[in-house]
Amino acid sequence: MKPVCNSVSVCVPATSANLGSGFDVAGIALDYADSLVFTLDDSLDDSQDVRVIIHGEGENTLPKDETHLVVSAFRKACEAFGLPRLRFTLEAHNRIPQARGMGSSASAIVAGVAAAWAFAHSGDLNRQAIFELAAAIEGHPDNVAPAVFGGLTTSWKNGSEFHTVRYGVSKQIRATIFVPNFTLSTQMARQALPEKVPYADAVFNVSRACLLPIAFGDSADSCVKSTLSRNDLLFTATQDAIHQPYRASLMQPTWDLVKALRDKGFAAAISGAGSCAAVFYEEKSQASVEENNATNISKKTVAAEIEKIAKPLLVGCDWKILHVHVDSIGVAITRE
Repeated sequence: MKPVCNSVSVCVPATSANLGSGFDVAGIALDYADSLVFTLDDSLDDSQDVRVIIHGEGENTLPKDETHLVVSAFRKACEAFGLPRLRFTLEAHNRIPQARGMGSSASAIVAGVAAAWAFAHSGDLNRQAIFELAAAIEGHPDNVAPAVFGGLTTSWKNGSEFHTVRYGVSKQIRATIFVPNFTLSTQMARQALPEKVPYADAVFNVSRACLLPIAFGDSADSCVKSTLSRNDLLFTATQDAIHQPYRASLMQPTWDLVKALRDKGFAAAISGAGSCAAVFYEEKSQASVEENNATNISKKTVAAEIEKIAKPLLVGCDWKILHVHVDSIGVAITRE
């Protein structure tokens, strides 16, 4: 099979998995993306089939050969989609922090698989095919699914097959991500978990995880009736008893930040395996703010309040603070 184009540009969002209660199940896409360009290149000499150029995150640490995760995923996907071994240049503009719990590995895999699919086929992306292959390569679908489909996802494995369900997210949901200057490997984070958890803790998490689609979703499109506000639902839905407490000592500054924000009623959680902290909240429309200024607060005020609470805990560590929307599109490509 010959490629259908000469170049593919890919944009793939960062993600935040687990969301507190949804350990290894839930994930959400964030409007903070890596952009990559794959260009077929016959000018490469016989000693190499790929040239990798990296800008931004990981430019001085990531490999620039076949061992680069994007390249290895691309190779596997090309074989799966019937393409020959292609010679190409990869130019990556990375924004997603590495090994911080924002889905950098999953996004890299999705980028490689989506690019291979775009070289092999014309027309719109087959997101289901991309998800299935990317999840098989990654081994866990909770970050892969939102990177592919956007929005909020719940994913699971049945035998050797991966599945996911996508939920729409209210346009008023926002996230603040605290990115520390220290990393934490997913492997190390998993090693900290016990083999078994108390029955009561499991029930606690199941009850909260069931709330995630309601807490993040557009209530105007549902028949949901609740006495809780959106932010109360977000706070409750992101409670956890089965993974974060066991990992806390591996990223104590992050855990201290999460606890401080939750003590003030904010829906804070460790993002993925860590080391980032994520805070989710509802941005009220300007109309509702003006209508009931005594109880409703704007995005700027919420973001400022979150930063105010966090400020004393950011001393001694170089933190980056990101205020982002939820991505509703997922991976996107352009062919040339």
